Parts: sequence; structure tokens; C-alpha cells
Amino acid sequence: MELIRVPALNDNYIWILSDNNQQCIIVDPAESEPVLEILAQKKLTPTAILLTHHHDDHTGGVKGILKNFSNLPVFGPQETQVKGATQIVEQGDSVKINDFNFDVIDLPGHTLGHIAFYQAPYLFCGDTLFSAGCGRIFEGTPEQMYQSIQKIAALPDDTLICCAHEYTQSNLKFAHHIWPENTQISQYQEEVAAKRNKNQPTVPTTLKTERKVNIFLQCDNAQLQRKLNINQANPPLRAVFTVLRQLKDHY
Repeated sequence: MELIRVPALNDNYIWILSDNNQQCIIVDPAESEPVLEILAQKKLTPTAILLTHHHDDHTGGVKGILKNFSNLPVFGPQETQVKGATQIVEQGDSVKINDFNFDVIDLPGHTLGHIAFYQAPYLFCGDTLFSAGCGRIFEGTPEQMYQSIQKIAALPDDTLICCAHEYTQSNLKFAHHIWPENTQISQYQEEVAAKRNKNQPTVPTTLKTERKVNIFLQCDNAQLQRKLNINQANPPLRAVFTVLRQLKDHY
């Protein structure tokens, strides 16, 4: 398999995963033009489009791609039907096409119907988990978002977090603001700054790395809880997450 990261719009990434037979799937196409360019350049034949949620910066390229590949199935949650999804999928479903075999994981929070597609080690998680951060809660609840992130956290360390935005540097700035004593966050902040200064991408990242630098995966850490002025013993972790997400919203 080859994972191809396609920059789009201001800070989006469209993902293309190709197999050894030059066939590929396209994930969250924000635009059609850069995707069509890559397909032509690499002589790839798309077999499906996968959509994680309904936002335009994840679905805007569907129509343009279908103009060129009219019979392409488009898999997505119910909320993406109006954006071109032809195959509606939900938790427990699988997307099986040739060498591709994705498990569908429900991840409500950012939107109510948000899903991810997982074929080890690739996790296409849309706007649920970012490197060093997580997505805004537009339609769901903090409880839903916390539980969705816990589903991701249960996956293996080598899982590749293929998120849809280049937000790592700003996420780390917030994390350092909250927890300046955390040397792993500070060190990663320097590494990411060096990459971004060269206009290099910071994703995909591994879940192993995220466990160290993503404070939204560390709600059970007593030191982080104290930084958030949560001083009770064993507080509800969803409450810790809620405080953290609210602070990020207003940072």
C-alpha cells in the first residue's frame, strides 16, 4: 500500500491509499482538481470515495471526481448522502473492495454522524483526532467526543492517524500553554516547528506519538488535571476533557 497525502484548500489534506495494482481509494476530497492530477500522474484507478462527515471541506470534490469516474461508489454516513454518498455505512459495517477492507467506526462529536475508516495501520479519522489535538464539537456533546476519542485510543500504537488538517503546530502551542513543564510536548513542538519552517507536513502521526504529546489523550493524568485546577481525586475523565476542550475553544 502507498499512502498519498494531497494538500487542498488552506490546510486540508485529502488522502489517497493505493494498492499494488494501481487501484486506490480517495478519502475526504475537499477539491477534485488536485486529486485528478495525482491520479493521472501516478496512473491510479480509483475504486471508491470514503467520506467521514458532511462538511464541505471534506466533500467539495466529490462531484468533480464523479464527472470523471461516474460509476465510483461513495461511502459515508447518513449525513453525507446529500453530499454524494451512495453507500451509507455505520459502526460495524465494512467496506471491502479488492485489497481494501475498512472497518467503519462511529465517532460522533465534531458532527453527529462522523465516522472513521480503519484498515490497520491506517485510520482515516476526519476531524475527530488531530496531531496534538482534537476537533471542535459542532453538533455533538463533549461526552460523545470523549467517547469517540477513547475508541481511537483503544487502537494499536502503530496506528497511523490520517487526519484531515495541518493543525499540529497550533495544537502544540495550546498544549504548551496549558502544560509548559511537559518536556515531551516542548520537544515535539521544536520538531514540528522545524518541519513547518521547511513547509513539511506533520501528519500522518502514530498513535504512539499522540499518547505522549496529545493532551486530549491524557485526561487521566493527575498532573494535567492539576494544571486545569481539577483537584478532586479520580474526577470523571469526560469532565476533564470538557474543561480542556472549552479552554481550547477560547484560546
